[in-house]
Amino acid sequence: MIQELTADHYRVRRLFDRIRSAEPGSATRGALVEQVGVELVRHAMVEREYLYPTVRDHVAEGSQWAAKELAEHAEIEEILQALQDSERDQKTFDQLVLQLVTRVTVHMCEEEQPLFPRLQAVCPADLLEQLGEKVRHGKTTTPTRPRPQLPDSPLLNKLAAPELGMIDRIRDVLTGRRRAR
Repeated sequence: MIQELTADHYRVRRLFDRIRSAEPGSATRGALVEQVGVELVRHAMVEREYLYPTVRDHVAEGSQWAAKELAEHAEIEEILQALQDSERDQKTFDQLVLQLVTRVTVHMCEEEQPLFPRLQAVCPADLLEQLGEKVRHGKTTTPTRPRPQLPDSPLLNKLAAPELGMIDRIRDVLTGRRRAR
C-alpha cells in the first residue's frame, strides 16, 4: 500500500511540474489541472478507504493522525472544487493552483516522512501487501470529481465509490474531460 500511494505522489509531483511550466491561462494548463484533480480525488478516496483505517488500527495515536490527514483532504477537495468552478483564464484560477500545489505538497511530505515509516514499522507486511492490491483495484472504480461534502467514513466510501465513480466517468465522457493517465 505504501508503495502504491508513494507512486501516486510521484505522479502528482510530475503533473505539478508540468502545470508550473505550462502557460498560465492555456488549455494545456487547464487540462493538466483537471488531470491532477482526477489523480488527487482517486488517491484521496483510496486513502480514506484503506490507509486511514489502517493508521487508526496500527499506529500510536493513529486516530489523531487520521483525523488531521482527513481534514487536509477536505481542504484539498475544496480547492479542487473551486478550481472546477473557476475559469482557467481568471487570476483566481492561478491563485487556486498555487494553493493546491502548496497544500498537496505539504500533505504528501507529511505522509511520506513521518507517517508511512511509522506505519511500515508496526503493520504486518502481508497486510500492507493486501491493502496495496485493494488500493490498486480501488482506483479503477473511484470517483474522478471532488466531493468535499462527502463524510469521511470508510464504509460509506466503499459503498458509494463505485456508483459515484461510474457517474463521474459517464459525466467525464459527456463533457470531454480527459481521464488521468
